[in-house]
Amino acid sequence: MSNFNSPIRLSSSLIKHLKYRVRMCSNPLLPHSRPFTTTEGHRPIIVHKRSLDILHDPWFNKGTSFSFTERDRLDLRGLLPPNVMSTEQQIERFMVDLKRLEEQARDGPSDPNALAKWRILNRLHDRNETMYYKVLIANIEEYAPIVYTPTVGLVCQNYSGLFRRPRGMYFSAEDRGEMMSMVYNWPADQVDMIVVTDGSRILGLGDLGVQGIGIAIGKLDLYVAAAGINPQRVLPVMIDVGTNNEKLLKDPLYLGLQRHRLDGDEYLAVIDEFMEAVFTRWPHVIVQFEDFQSKWAFKLLQRYRNTYRMFNDDVQGTAGVAIAGLLGAVRAQGRPMIDFPKQKIVVAGAGSAGIGVLNATRKTMARMLGNNEHAFQSAGRQFWVVDAKGLITEEREDLDPEARPFARNVKEIHRQGLREGASLVEVVQEVKPDVLLGLSAVGGLFSKEVLEALRGSTSTRPAIFAMSNPTTNAECTPEEAFSIVGDNVVFASGSPFKDVDLGNGHIGHCNQGNNMYLFPGIGLGTLLSGSRIVSDGMLQAAAECLAAYMTDEEVLKGVIYPSISSIRDITKQVAAAVIKEAIEEDLAEGYREMDSRELRKLSQEEIKEYVLNSMWSPEYPTLVYRKE
Repeated sequence: MSNFNSPIRLSSSLIKHLKYRVRMCSNPLLPHSRPFTTTEGHRPIIVHKRSLDILHDPWFNKGTSFSFTERDRLDLRGLLPPNVMSTEQQIERFMVDLKRLEEQARDGPSDPNALAKWRILNRLHDRNETMYYKVLIANIEEYAPIVYTPTVGLVCQNYSGLFRRPRGMYFSAEDRGEMMSMVYNWPADQVDMIVVTDGSRILGLGDLGVQGIGIAIGKLDLYVAAAGINPQRVLPVMIDVGTNNEKLLKDPLYLGLQRHRLDGDEYLAVIDEFMEAVFTRWPHVIVQFEDFQSKWAFKLLQRYRNTYRMFNDDVQGTAGVAIAGLLGAVRAQGRPMIDFPKQKIVVAGAGSAGIGVLNATRKTMARMLGNNEHAFQSAGRQFWVVDAKGLITEEREDLDPEARPFARNVKEIHRQGLREGASLVEVVQEVKPDVLLGLSAVGGLFSKEVLEALRGSTSTRPAIFAMSNPTTNAECTPEEAFSIVGDNVVFASGSPFKDVDLGNGHIGHCNQGNNMYLFPGIGLGTLLSGSRIVSDGMLQAAAECLAAYMTDEEVLKGVIYPSISSIRDITKQVAAAVIKEAIEEDLAEGYREMDSRELRKLSQEEIKEYVLNSMWSPEYPTLVYRKE
């Protein structure tokens, strides 16, 4: 990790980039000045509204922090209390209110405290975006589980009742033929990042229809907080093609289309029209697909990935985080990462996330083994995949084509004492794996019997990854893992759990293998590199960067993922790794004044500095009124 307190020798290209920023900050009204962007987050902003319109606009509202000069300039004098407060004072007032109102905001005893916190934070988001993100960044470890998993799952389940103020855009099956004009209803002329969902598989909660937009909003909150993407240049999107959730179809308060989901060519036509529309208006936008059902996740990824700047976080982001954790587990055993291809891995779950992890892990193993056909075949033999019907073998009928490469040879498993459809307990007993990886969305799947079977692992330090979200869908808890398998186990989960006190001063570390370690850096790195696609190499570079982030001392203690409190630094490092890989693959086209030639001249440390200087920070800009 770099130390930015030490002197850094800057290249002429980076000096030019920094001088540009200084010039723009000092003279915002230059004729050729660019709109409010990620890299120009602190220059004065020209606005075309005053008075109450400013106070009602969360992008520009400062509340009691408006100076008297701005109050006069924007016709706000008399519309606010006379005491001008600092940002710190505003945050202090908010935090006092937050603690006091947490209980009062609950809708009765069945309303969890986490949802009450979400309500209060959402109200702040609705009235003052800058302060919202300042609070979120300063308290990211506490509030990431509120704006993202696990609380966002609860928000999505109740979104029709929680909906107060529109956020994002909704494209529906009823809008076919109109999407190209609809995109111009969004007020921002430039959008850097879109997170889109069709609501068909929200976390592990199933089809939530239009209510799934909550996950897109939560993801983009983390893009802003972790990656410094300007909040005025993000767009959450819901594509409503109906729902197959019978409860929602009968709910009179449901906000979405009350019809069964489109399928086949009709469905593809809607997604095609949406992609064409957003890339026509915003040619450089990056689109992250989120929580599409497995049936479509892979098809859409393959359909668009070589044409548009897009990626699927469930397939590719989850895979990258899992690879980083799996490599960490090898290091935790005191072995070099090159031993990774020797790991025996039992995978529970063959949905989009599970198959995505399998594909990426096999590629990583194969690359270490020589990256040829024999290496791929050898790597494939390290996995035993169990779905709802049991162990997947070549005998399985109607097997998903995406899972077929991981079906075990029948003769081979017979020699192991297994068969088609063998239970998870049987597979763990016979294989004695190094790693038990859960991506099943079935809470408690790693039962006492399964965990007891893992005690027979041939590994000196077996690893358990209970990666399903939200918390209720985790395959097991850390308490169960440490108490049944033993104190030496390496444990990771998708949602946050507290560390376990093992007694005698020993701690059982619960690592959160959350996608937020990677997707903000993948998005930011792609944006700043100017790459037209998100390549496998860029994703691999992101995963390897995360795997190397932890020190040997930390890893040997069982800590394989960093603290969420370091998320801005983690994202900076990951983004820099993505940019470097894009340059090496000759995909980088540059971003704004940093063209591809200038980008190629930067050293690794200068790339990190470039990333850091491009990250938006939540500071109130000076507002200058001008009539349209």
